[in-house]
Amino acid sequence: MFVFSLAVHIYLPSHSLKGKRGIVKSILARARQNFNVAAVEADLHDRHGETLLGFVTVSPSRLAGRQALERLEEWLVAERPDVDVVATDIEER
Repeated sequence: MFVFSLAVHIYLPSHSLKGKRGIVKSILARARQNFNVAAVEADLHDRHGETLLGFVTVSPSRLAGRQALERLEEWLVAERPDVDVVATDIEER
């Protein structure tokens, strides 16, 4: 079993915490649904213009786990052109 995590730092086009919450909840729900990952807003909760999202998956194969999170990252960039992905980091745990 291999556990992989993906951290994504994102700038958001929101001017309030309420606007941010709507964007973040949408991204997390769709990522859970489409990629079968655990997803959470990991940091920067009180900043309306940016967030740090975390995703985790467990895989029987090292290659499959990494590829799943790479696909999720590509999907996020393609699906949400309104957000600016600043940095990403995939780690094996």
